[in-house]
Amino acid sequence: MGGGRKRRRRDGSDAPPVMHPRNRYAAAAPDFAALASLYPSFAPFVTVSGGGRASVDFTDFAATRELTRVLLLHDHGVNWWIPDGQLCPTVPNRSNYIHWIEDLLSSDLIPRISNSSETVRGFDIGTGANCIYPLLGASLLGWSFVGSDVTDVALEWAKRNVESNPHLAGLIEIRNANEAPCSSKSETVAEEAVRENTSEPVDSVVRSIAPIFVGVVKDSESFDFCMCNPPFFESMEEAGLNPKTSCAGTAEEMACPGGEQAFITHIIEDSVSFKNSFRWFTSMVGRKANLKLLVSKVREAGASVVKTTEFVQGQTARWGLAWSFIAPRKNVIRSSTPGKVHHSFMLQGLRRGNGAFQVLKSAETFFCASNLSCKTDSLSFSIDVTLSDEQTQAATLDGDDLPGSVEDDSTKVHSTVTGASFRISVFEQMPGTLLIKGSLLNKSLSGTLCSLCEKYHFSQKNLQTPFWF
Repeated sequence: MGGGRKRRRRDGSDAPPVMHPRNRYAAAAPDFAALASLYPSFAPFVTVSGGGRASVDFTDFAATRELTRVLLLHDHGVNWWIPDGQLCPTVPNRSNYIHWIEDLLSSDLIPRISNSSETVRGFDIGTGANCIYPLLGASLLGWSFVGSDVTDVALEWAKRNVESNPHLAGLIEIRNANEAPCSSKSETVAEEAVRENTSEPVDSVVRSIAPIFVGVVKDSESFDFCMCNPPFFESMEEAGLNPKTSCAGTAEEMACPGGEQAFITHIIEDSVSFKNSFRWFTSMVGRKANLKLLVSKVREAGASVVKTTEFVQGQTARWGLAWSFIAPRKNVIRSSTPGKVHHSFMLQGLRRGNGAFQVLKSAETFFCASNLSCKTDSLSFSIDVTLSDEQTQAATLDGDDLPGSVEDDSTKVHSTVTGASFRISVFEQMPGTLLIKGSLLNKSLSGTLCSLCEKYHFSQKNLQTPFWF
């Protein structure tokens, strides 16, 4: 952040930092020197090299805290502070997560819960003293939130940060998970979740992590999503092994028995009993090695849709995991336009900063948000898109001649739809004008290609004046 150095792939090649295209820091990192001139309290933490490059020491908690405070105030109009020792979030990375959830909700893959209000409502698991997700979601998108936590300091400062922003205070509620009243539903939730996910007797299961939803989510409540920045580590000693970052954060924020794998597994288990209360369940994942196992656990729990993504800020990568138990919409993918091998449209009058690479990443984000697997080649400016199991199911259900449940039909269709489905290519015609071309690789999916290209084109309407051909 602020350095301009390219992130290195594991194969040694250079790759531009991948941020969500709607992240305000995607086009340009924060200008530390300019911020220091505007905010004198930030100036002591900025060092300028002989070449004129401004930098911040991210191993210094005071520096990262002041940077976060300044960015929230300058870019989001949010007043914010945390005491020493609390976890200090980075604004660009947390913004990536918020925008990814925005993609999930806008994709319409999962229908809204019938009793949900027009205002998007989120649940932040372990909101922390920083309360960063509710503050960003409310300020950026007008979402409402319930933020939960268990420590006195976190609850006190989360409430202070909400109260310091009267324009957002009506959208954010902070709840003490330790004091949440138990309801008739709450009393049986833990046993139900365990019974559905293990063959062991309930009494033999030891659950050392505090309840996630039990007693905190009320019987009559529904949410569009939950989100979580879980304790990534098994111990504070493990948390301190990275010399490049400040190890600020309480034991409750940073570590738990079994680390992030155990914590997110607990969310997955609880989600089974709250499947009708949330449209999407999501969590950040700190280690890619854990992602595959957690995806398997979600599928074993009976989720109808599972999605993943990668969040990148500078040299730091995190992953997102999302799942839902609600059946996908039958009309998300249509197969009613056979025969067309190519589907193209042009983006004209693009605003500055929306070049071929940005549009390529935007397309990747869109197709991933549509539950499709993407393999992006930045050199050829193309994406090979593969239909996922869930989208295959949705495509199957769109036909009237395929009766039965999603589970019944998925095996039959998956056997006939394999490999890459289509390729999306981005061509720069002239400055400000791009050609987006979809090429069919599986002839049985012509209608799918047409429908998804139309949806992506519609999602880009705010960037340009479209011309179809």
